[in-house]
Amino acid sequence: MSHRAPSASELSLVFPAFNEADNLPRLLESALSIGERLGLPFEIVIVDDGSRDRSAELLADWCRRDPRIRAVHHAANRGYGAALRSGLHEARGDLVFFSDADLQFDLAEIRRLLEHAEEFEIVAGYRAPRRDPWHRRVIARVWGVLVGALFDLRVRDIDCAFKVFRRDVLQAIPIESIGAFVNTEILVRARAAGFRIKQVPVSHRRRRQGRQTGARPRVIARALVEMTQLYRELHRARRHEIRLVPGSDLRSDRSRLANRGRSARPKAMPLPGLSSASVPRSSASSDLAGSLAGSRTGARPASRLGGAR
Repeated sequence: MSHRAPSASELSLVFPAFNEADNLPRLLESALSIGERLGLPFEIVIVDDGSRDRSAELLADWCRRDPRIRAVHHAANRGYGAALRSGLHEARGDLVFFSDADLQFDLAEIRRLLEHAEEFEIVAGYRAPRRDPWHRRVIARVWGVLVGALFDLRVRDIDCAFKVFRRDVLQAIPIESIGAFVNTEILVRARAAGFRIKQVPVSHRRRRQGRQTGARPRVIARALVEMTQLYRELHRARRHEIRLVPGSDLRSDRSRLANRGRSARPKAMPLPGLSSASVPRSSASSDLAGSLAGSRTGARPASRLGGAR
């Protein structure tokens, strides 16, 4: 259920949350303060992913107090990716920022990302340094190597929950993951579609309230399954495009197509009030993006997810 939806806003702040009642008041106070200091019209979208604590009650109270806050409720816990997907699809801003609700980031550093949002379609933070337990850092390093090997995606901190997207990115790519793989999926699909990624260092804190769930075996297993599914989908899409080129050589064209997304440099679409020039993405990137979007979803447009609004 959504509460008192505001008019279209320029910046959306999206936060998936599961059993974060102890953190929500401080999170919302900080988000409201930062939003006001940025000087942009903004909204806050909180996705309660089937929390079993007092999150729903707290969110209802905050939504009544401030119409810039909206809550999306899942009747049951669907997973991090499903919660983030609901929030991104619910967001209405020209720029969409997301982070976690666990207070491990300084929201004031959104400014660092916004400084690059006119030039780049995606601005991704990386934790410098990362303040997680050693075993989570080891898992993240292994994960990064695996993603780099399979998708040739060179991002320093793939799962850092501190990113800004232009709206056209989220409208151009499907998001299928329901688990922790969602960050990787978004970046892989966006890069394949020709969107550019800027990486920016951000501060990171240790979690003080609640429990982390990202390193649980079940979460990791689901991420591996979703990784395999995406790899097969992109592999089929590339082979299909190669077959469309008469007389093409499979091995040489595979290498060429793998580098196409990396070399595509579309200019960012300007935001209202900004002065950047607009140049359409290359037809090659657009063809590949359409192929990737349609191969698994039937090219359906992004839809709102979550419980009853």
